Parts: sequence; C-alpha cells; structure tokens
Amino acid sequence: MIIDAHSHVHDPLDSHLALLDEAGVDRAVLFGTRPHPERAVDLASFKREMDVLHATVSGRSAGAEAHEAAVRELAAACAAHPDRFIGFGKVRLDVPAERIAAEVERDVVARGFRGIGELTPPPDGAGLIEPVLRASADHGGLPVVVHGFAPTTAGDLATLAGLARRHPSVPVVISQLGGLNWLTAIELARETPNLYLELSTTNVVFALRLALREVPDRTVFGSDAPYGDPVLTRALVERVTSPGELRDRVLGGTFAELIGL
Repeated sequence: MIIDAHSHVHDPLDSHLALLDEAGVDRAVLFGTRPHPERAVDLASFKREMDVLHATVSGRSAGAEAHEAAVRELAAACAAHPDRFIGFGKVRLDVPAERIAAEVERDVVARGFRGIGELTPPPDGAGLIEPVLRASADHGGLPVVVHGFAPTTAGDLATLAGLARRHPSVPVVISQLGGLNWLTAIELARETPNLYLELSTTNVVFALRLALREVPDRTVFGSDAPYGDPVLTRALVERVTSPGELRDRVLGGTFAELIGL
C-alpha cells in the first residue's frame, strides 16, 4: 500500500483524488487547514492565502471559530472518502493543558482520526506540544506530526527530540525533513528511537539519501499537497531507492504500521 503521509484538505476534493490517482497513491494522511492556496486565481489571492499560511506556521492562532471550521472541513472530507483519506486531527496549542487533553479526546479520538497534526508551534516554541504528547500517550500513543520547515528552528528540532525521548510510547514525526535543518533532523532521529522523518518538500537529493541510509526504518514518503506534488515526491523516493523492502517501507509500510493498518 502506498501512503502519502502528509497532505492537506483540497478544495475541491476531486482535484486531490485525481492527483493521488496519477501518483499511484492508495491513501493519504489528511490534515485540516486554514489556508487554501489551491483556491487562488491570481497573485493577489495567492498572497492572501500565503499570509494565512505564514500566520499558521508561525503559531499565531486564529481563534476557536477558525479552528472548528478546519476540523469540520477535515471531518467532511474523510467521511466522503474513507477509503482514500486517513484523518489526523489538529489541536490548539494556545490553551491550557487540560483543554488540550479534552480537544484530543473530542477532535481526534471521538472522530476516529488516526493521529494528531500537523502541529505548528511558534518558532522556538516546540515545548508547547508536550501536553499533546501526554494526551497521545493516554490514548495508546497516537502519532503526532509537527511542522518541520521554516520558521521551525534547529532548536525546535532538538526540543522535539527531547520531548520524544521523554514520551517514548508516542511516535513523533518531523515534517518536511526539518526543512533547511535537515542534517540536524537526521542526526536527532538517528539518536531517538520514536522520532520519524517525513520527506515532503525535500529538494536536496543528498538529504534524502542520507535520511534513508541513517534512519531507513523511520523515514516516510509525504508530499505536503497542495504545496507539494505526490507524483514528484514519489519519483524522488524511487530515484534513490531500488525496488524492494526499503522502498516499500518508505512509500507506505512504515506509516501503515504506525497507524495500525
């Protein structure tokens, strides 16, 4: 089974399904989203969506109403195509720990989602995810996916690795191979048994080869669609691997184990 371990709700959903079909991807992990760059029709509208994206990845909350809207949109997409989408629920990080635990129960577990993410703590604020890891552990160790590209810092990656070691039953997934800090991400994952690396937006072939060499059992294929393209990301994985067990694990086997498929 080929699993794209990182994608966001598209509008319309059919465009995403067509892309998955073209890439030969069986299922995709789907995150809720506030920005929708695929809706943009010109430079001005694209810039507006990017402003929302920048606010999101910088950890600036849009409040409860925007969060709830994204949760409903994600739930509707997963309900419409349960054979293609694997829902991961996002929780707010700007609320007390007891409320985070309640949101994990309500917006992740009760909805039948398989994990938590994509979390977007503010730069140098990765420590805010610890209540999420505690809540995950209380529910059997749900995978937790954290944004890894800028503005996430190398210090954030070190914090995530430290938190992962503190909560060994929780798989912690660093998205986008840690962005420009990919070498740090690989080093930390090599030393942290429950830290995983997801490959979307990787644009340095050396980074991908090194991740697969150093952490072959905890590196997973993802596209970050609509920002990335599953066709291209899968082609990159297949470019640097040979047919066989390693390729199969990266393209879906490892992530299927994580979520119990």
